Amino acid sequence: VLGLRAGGQGGIQGPVMVAAAKATVPTITDQASAMQLSQCAKNLAAALAELRTAAQKAQETCGPLEIDSALSMVQSLERDLQEAKAAARDGKLKPLPGETMEKCAQDLGNSTKAVSSAIAQLLGEVAQGNENYTGIAARDVAQALRSLSQAARGVAANTSDPQVQSAMLECAGDVMDKAGNLIEEARKGVGKPGDPESQQRLAQVAKAVSQALNRCVNCLPGQRDVDAAIRTVSEASKKLLAESLPPSTKSFQEAQSQLNQAAAGLNQSANELVQASRGTPQDLAKSSGKFGQDFNEFLEAGVEMAGQSPNKEDQAQVVSNLKSISMSSSKLLLAAKALSADPTAPNLKNQLAAAARAVTDSINQLITMCTQQAPGQKECDNALRELETVRELLENPTQAVNDMSYFNCLDSVMENSKVLGEAMAGISQHAKNSKLPEFGESVSTASKALCGFTEAAAQAAYLVAVSDPNSQAGQQGLVDPTQFARANQAIQMACQNLVDPACTQSQVLSAATIVAKHTSALCNTCRLASSRTANPVAKRQFVQSAKEVANSTANLVKTIKALDGAFNEDNRERCRAATAPLIEAVDNLTAFASNPEFATIPAQISPEGRRAMEPIVTSAKTMLESSAGLIQTARSLAVNPKDPPKWSVLAGHSRTVSDSIKKLITNMRDKAPGQRECDEAIEVLNKCMRDVDQASLAAISQQLAPREGISQEALHNQMITAVQEISNLIEPVASAARAEASQLGHKVSQMAQYFEPLILAAVGAASKTLNHQQQMNLLDQTKTLSESALQMLYTAKEAGGNPKQAAHTQEALEEAVQMMKEAVEDLTTTLNEAASAAGVVGGMVDSITQAINQLDEGPMGEPEGTFVDYQTTMVKTAKAIAVTVQEMVTKSTTNPDELGTLANQLTSDYGQLAHQAKPAAITAENDEIGSHIKNRVQELGHGCAALVTKAGALQCSPSDAYTKKELIECARKVSEKVSHVLAALQAGNRGTQACITAASAVSGIIADLDTTIMFATAGTLNRENAETFADHREGILKTAKALVEDTKVLVQNATASQEKLAQAAQSSVATITRLAEVVKLGAASLGSEDPETQVVLINAVKDVAKALGDLISATKAAAGKAGDDPSVYQLKNSAKVMVTNVTSLLKTVKAVEDEATKGTRALEATIEHIRQELAVFCAQVPPAKTSTPEDFIRMTKGITMATAKAVAAGNSCRQEDVIATANLSRRAIADMLRSCKEAAYHPEVNADVRLRALRYGKECANGYLELLEHVLVILQKPSHELKQQLAGYSKRVAGSVTELIQAAEAMKGTEWVDPEDPTVIAENELLGAAAAIEAAAKKLEQLKPRAKPKQADESLNFEEQILEAAKSIAAATSALVKAASAAQRELVAQGKVGAIPANAVDDGQWSQGLISAARMVAAATNNLCEAANAAVQGHASEEKLISSAKQVAASTAQLLVACKVKADQDSEAMKRLQAAGNAVKRASDHLVRAAQKAAAFQDQENETVVVKEKMVGGIAQIIAAQEEMLRKERELEEARKKLAMIRQQQYKFLPSELRDEGQN
Repeated sequence: VLGLRAGGQGGIQGPVMVAAAKATVPTITDQASAMQLSQCAKNLAAALAELRTAAQKAQETCGPLEIDSALSMVQSLERDLQEAKAAARDGKLKPLPGETMEKCAQDLGNSTKAVSSAIAQLLGEVAQGNENYTGIAARDVAQALRSLSQAARGVAANTSDPQVQSAMLECAGDVMDKAGNLIEEARKGVGKPGDPESQQRLAQVAKAVSQALNRCVNCLPGQRDVDAAIRTVSEASKKLLAESLPPSTKSFQEAQSQLNQAAAGLNQSANELVQASRGTPQDLAKSSGKFGQDFNEFLEAGVEMAGQSPNKEDQAQVVSNLKSISMSSSKLLLAAKALSADPTAPNLKNQLAAAARAVTDSINQLITMCTQQAPGQKECDNALRELETVRELLENPTQAVNDMSYFNCLDSVMENSKVLGEAMAGISQHAKNSKLPEFGESVSTASKALCGFTEAAAQAAYLVAVSDPNSQAGQQGLVDPTQFARANQAIQMACQNLVDPACTQSQVLSAATIVAKHTSALCNTCRLASSRTANPVAKRQFVQSAKEVANSTANLVKTIKALDGAFNEDNRERCRAATAPLIEAVDNLTAFASNPEFATIPAQISPEGRRAMEPIVTSAKTMLESSAGLIQTARSLAVNPKDPPKWSVLAGHSRTVSDSIKKLITNMRDKAPGQRECDEAIEVLNKCMRDVDQASLAAISQQLAPREGISQEALHNQMITAVQEISNLIEPVASAARAEASQLGHKVSQMAQYFEPLILAAVGAASKTLNHQQQMNLLDQTKTLSESALQMLYTAKEAGGNPKQAAHTQEALEEAVQMMKEAVEDLTTTLNEAASAAGVVGGMVDSITQAINQLDEGPMGEPEGTFVDYQTTMVKTAKAIAVTVQEMVTKSTTNPDELGTLANQLTSDYGQLAHQAKPAAITAENDEIGSHIKNRVQELGHGCAALVTKAGALQCSPSDAYTKKELIECARKVSEKVSHVLAALQAGNRGTQACITAASAVSGIIADLDTTIMFATAGTLNRENAETFADHREGILKTAKALVEDTKVLVQNATASQEKLAQAAQSSVATITRLAEVVKLGAASLGSEDPETQVVLINAVKDVAKALGDLISATKAAAGKAGDDPSVYQLKNSAKVMVTNVTSLLKTVKAVEDEATKGTRALEATIEHIRQELAVFCAQVPPAKTSTPEDFIRMTKGITMATAKAVAAGNSCRQEDVIATANLSRRAIADMLRSCKEAAYHPEVNADVRLRALRYGKECANGYLELLEHVLVILQKPSHELKQQLAGYSKRVAGSVTELIQAAEAMKGTEWVDPEDPTVIAENELLGAAAAIEAAAKKLEQLKPRAKPKQADESLNFEEQILEAAKSIAAATSALVKAASAAQRELVAQGKVGAIPANAVDDGQWSQGLISAARMVAAATNNLCEAANAAVQGHASEEKLISSAKQVAASTAQLLVACKVKADQDSEAMKRLQAAGNAVKRASDHLVRAAQKAAAFQDQENETVVVKEKMVGGIAQIIAAQEEMLRKERELEEARKKLAMIRQQQYKFLPSELRDEGQN
C-alpha cells in the first residue's frame, strides 16, 4: 500500500499527461485516432481521480507505518550493495542495459542532491514533532537513496579499475548505513519534539550522512583528479603564509618575463579547464592536472617577483594579490568539478565562466602591479587575456548567460558599439601622437566594451535559438539553487569576518549588513516558493526553514548590537556563538533547496535553433578576433609609431570590426525572436478566414454540402476542445508579446495550429446544422474569433516581446486580448447551448474535470481576498448548485428537454466554486481545513460530472425509466456532497458562516416588517381581542435590552474564537426575531384607527434590524483581524449606530401613548434615520443595482409633498400632523437618496454628472434635515417668528430639488426622455391612436357584405374596436393639447409669441398657435370616430366619413405648420411631435380607404329604383326626383358660400407668418 501511495502521489505526471493528450486531440486529422485518444485521456483522468481519492484515504490510515517502511527499504538497499561488492570482487559486476558511465555519473550527482534535500526536510519535520509528515519525509529519503544506490552500482559496473569499483560501492554502502541510523533517530526524536539531546544526536547523524555523500561523489572518475588539483593549489599556496619571502636570485627583467610567461600559461590552462569540464571525465582529469602544474609555476614566479622588492609593504601587496589568485583558482576548480558531476545543472556553466574570468582579472591585477613596461603595454596584455576568456561564451551558447531580455541585449550591443567606436578612434589617435597614458585608457575602455558586447551577443544568440518553435524552452524552477549557494557563501564569509579578532567596528557593521541583506532575500524566496509549490511537505519545510533563518539572524543581530555598544572580548565571544546556528540554518536550507525536484529544467535547443543563432555567433566571433588583432597591432605601434605596414594592418582590423558589428546588429534586428513565427501564423489565419468566408457564401446560397463520415457530436467536441486550447493560450501569447520575446514564437505557433482544426470542424458542424440561422451564427462567431486572433497576432508581432514598446502598442495589445476573450466566450456559449440542447455533455464533463484538476495543479500567487470573502461566495454558489440539482430532478419527469440547459448551469456554477476553493484553501486557518475543503469540492465535482452524464443520457432517451432512476440517485449524492462542502466551509470558520446565515435571516425580518408597514398604512393592522399597548410595553423593553447585551457580546467576539462568534451571531438573530414579533403585536394593539403611530413604532424596530444587519456584516469582515485594521474601526461605528437605534426604539415605545410628545418623538427618530441613510449615501460603496434617471425624477416628487406637509405641521403644531410628516419624510428622503445613488451609478452616466448628482442629493437631504430640525424647535417653543422662518427652509429644499432634477436631466443625455414631459406623452398617445385607427381599418376591410339592414348587435365586435380607437384618440389628443401648451409656453419664454391678455375674447383659432391647432385635431378625430362607427352600423353617409377624415388630415397639417413656424428647426420635442402627427394623419387616410371598400357603402350602389307603373304616380315620381335634385344643388351652393365666409372670418386672425404660408 505504501509503495502504491508513493506512486499515487508521485503521479504528478498523470494530469500533465492528460492535459497534453487533450491539447493534441484537435491537431489529429485521423478521426478514429482522435476520438480514441480523447476517450483514453478521459479514462485516464477518471482513473487518476479515483486513485487520488483512494491515496488520500490510505494516507490517513497508514501514517505511522511510513518510518518503519522507509527503514526496512534502506536496510535492503545496503544488502544489495554488499552483494554488488561481492560480484565486483569476482569480476561479475556488469552494467545493466542502457547504463553508460555518463548517465550513471549524472544520476549519482542528482541523487546526492535529492538525498541532502530530503534529509533537510526530515530534520525539519522531526523538529516540529508531526508524525504523519515525518513519515512522508522518511519515505522521500528512502526513495532518493534507492536512486543513489542504483547510480553507484552503475558507476562501479562501468569502471574497469577494481580500486575505483570497491571505493564507489564502499562509500555508497556507508551512506546507506549512516542513513539507516538517521531514520532510526528520527523515529525516536519525533515522539519528543524540542528535546535538545535528541536534536543534537540527529544533527550529528545527519552530518555523518552528508560527509558520506561527499565521499561518494568524490569517487567519480575525473572528480578525484580535480580534488588532486585543488590539493596542489592549496599546498602551493602555503608558501604565501611564510613570515618572510626568500630574496630573489634573478634580475628584475628575468623575473618579469618569467611572470608574464607563467601568467599566459595559467590563463590558457584556465580556458582549457572550462572546455574540458563539458567533455569526458578523462579530459577533465588531464586539464585539471595541467592547471595544477601551471598554477605551481605561476606562484613560484610570483614569489620570485615579490622577492625583487626590498620594501615590506610592496611585498605584502604582491602576496595579497597572489592569495586572491589562489582563491579564484580554487573556485574555478570547484566549479569545474560541480559541472562535470552534474552537467545539466542550471547556471553552473555561467558560474564556471565567471570563475574563469575572476582568475583572469586577478592575474591582470598582479601583473599591472608588479611589472614595469612602457605605458599602455600592460593594458594591451590585460585586454588580450580578457578577450581570450570571454570568447568562451560564444563557443556554444546553449545556456542563458545572464537575465537580459532580447531587447536589452540589443540595447547593450548598441551602447557598447558606440563606446567601442570612440575607444578605437582613441587607440589609433593616441598611438599616432605617442600619448601613451591616454592610449592605455582607450585600450581598457575598448576591452570593457568588448566584454559587455560579447555577453550581450551570446545571450541574444541563446534567446534566438530557444525561441525557435522546435526548441524546448527551459522551465523556471521553484527556486534558484545558485541563489541559495551564493547567499550561503556570502553569509559564511561575513560570519568569518565577524569572528575575526582583527575585525574593526566598521567592518563588523558592514558584515552585519551583508548578513541581513542575504537572509532577508532567502526568507522572501522561501515565502514565494512555499506559495508556488503544490507539495504540502515542501510547503511546510520552506516556511519552517525561513523561520529558522529569520530567528537565528535576529539573535545574531542582537549580539552584534551589543558588540557595537561595547567592543570587548565577551561580546565578541557571544557573537561567535550566535553565528553557528545561523550558518547551520542556512546550510540546511541550501541543502533542501538543492533538491532536483525544485530545479530549473534547461532549454533543449533544436538543430533549427542552432542554425538560427549561427549568424549572430559568427559576427560576434569575427568581431572578437579582429579586435584582438587590432589591440595586438596597436600594442607594437604604441612603441614604434613610425611603421607604415602596421598602420595598414590596423586599418584593416578596424574595418573588419566595424563591418562585423554592423552585420551583428542587422542580424539581431532580423532575427528578433517570434517575428518569423508571427508571420507564419498570420498566413495560417488568413487562409482559415478565407475558408470560413467561402463556407458562409455557400451557406447563404444553401449550397453547403453536409460533411460525411463524422457525427455532429464529434464535430462539436472537436470545436469545443480547439476553442478551449485557444482560450488557454490567449494570456501566454499576450504576456510573451509584452515582455518575453523568447516565448513569443512558441506560443504563437501553438495557437495557430489550433485554428485549422477549429475551422474544419466549424464548417463541418455548420454543414450538418439544419437551422439556417444557427448555421450562420456558428460560422460568423468562428470568423469573429479568427479575426480577433489575427488582430492580436498583428499587435503581438508589433509589440514583439519588447517591454519598452510605445504605450499605444501595449494598449492595442490589451484591447486585442479583451476582444479575443469575448469572442472565445461567445463561441463557447453558443457551442455549449447547442450541445446542451442536443444532450451532448462531453464538453461539460470535460470542463468539470478540468476544474477538479486545477485544484491539484501547481500553486497560485498570493490570494487577494480573505477566507471570509471566499467562504461567502462559495456558500452562495454551493446553494445555487443545490437548487439546480433539485430542478434537474423535477424536470427529469416533467420536461427532460430542459435538462441540458440545467446541466450547463450546473457546470458553470461548479467551475466558479472550484475557482474559489483554491484561494479559500490557502487562506484557511490551517492546512488541514484547507485540504479538507479542497477534497470535499473535488468529491462534489465527481458527483456533478456523473449527474451531467446521466442528464445527457436521459435527454437522448427521455422515456428510459432506469436512467431516470440513476439520475435521481446521482442528484441525491450531489446534494449530499454539497452539504459536505458547506460543512467543510463551516469547519473553517464557523463564526463567519454563522454571520452569513444571520445576515440573511435579518434581511428576511426587514422584508417582513416592510409588509407590516404596508398593512398599517392601509389601515388594516387590527388589534386582537381588547388588548392595549400597555400589555406589550414591558415585553418590548425587556427584549430590546437583551438585544443590547447580545450586541456587546457580538462585538467582543468579533476578534475572538470562531466558536464564540458563532454563538453570539445566533443569539442576536434569535433576539431580533423575538423583538420584531413583540413590536408588531404592540403596534397592532394601538388599533388601526391610528395608522401613523403604528408606522412610527414599526419603523423604529426596522431601524434596529437594519443596524443589526450592518453590524453582523461588519463583524464578519472584522473576524480575526488585528485591532488596527480599518474593518475593526468600521465594526465600532456599526456598534454605535446599533446602540443609537435601540435607544431610539426605547424612547419611541415610552412616548407612543403620550399624546403630547409622540409626534415630537417620531420626528426625532426620523431625523436620526435620515442621518444614517445619508451616511450610507455618502459612503464610497456603489449600490447593488442601478436605475434610470426617470425613476430618480419620480422620487423627487415625494420630497415636494413631504416639504409641504412639514411646513404645514410646523404651522399647526398638531401631534398627528407631525407624525404623518415624520413617516412621509422618512420614506421620501430614503427613496430619493436610494434612487439618486442608483441613477448616478448607471453605467452610461459620466463621472462629472455622477459627482454633481451625489452632491445635490446630499445638499437636498441636509436642507430637509434642517427643515425638520426647525419644525422640532417650533414644537418645543412655538413662536410666530420661528414659524415665519419655515418658508426660508422650504425654499432651500425646493432649490436643491430643482438642482437635483437638472442633474437628472443631464444624466438623461439625448437618449433619455422625461416621462412627465407633455411632448413625450403626446407623442406616445398619438402613436397609440394611430395604431388603434389602423386596427379599426383592418377590421373594416375584413367585414363581409351583408344583405340585411345593418344591425347594431352584429357589428358590436367592431364597435368595440372603434370605441377603443375613439378612446385612445381622445387620450392622444388631450395629451397633444398638453404638449402644445408646453410648446406654447416655451415659445412665449423665447419671446416668439406674445403672451395673451386675459380679456381677449375673440382670440380666433390662431392666437394660441399650437394649442388651438391641437384642439382642432382632437375635435376632428372625435368626429372621425363617430362617423366610422355610424358607417359601420349602417346609418351613415360615405361623405360624412370622408369629410371628417379630411378634417383630421387638415387639422393635423395645421398643427404641424404651427410647429414649423414657431419652433426651432432642430428642437427634439418638435421633431417627435411632427412624427406623431404624421402617424395620425396616415392612419386616418387608411381608415377612410378601408371604409370605402367595405360593404357598408356598396349596398347603396345595388339599390334598385322601383318605378311606379301608374302614369300620375310616375310623373309625381319624376317631379319629386327633380325637386330633390334642385334642392340639393341650392344646398350645395349655400354650403360653398358658408365655407368661404368661415374661411374669411378665420383669416382675419391668422398670424402674419401664416398668411404667406396660406397664400403659397
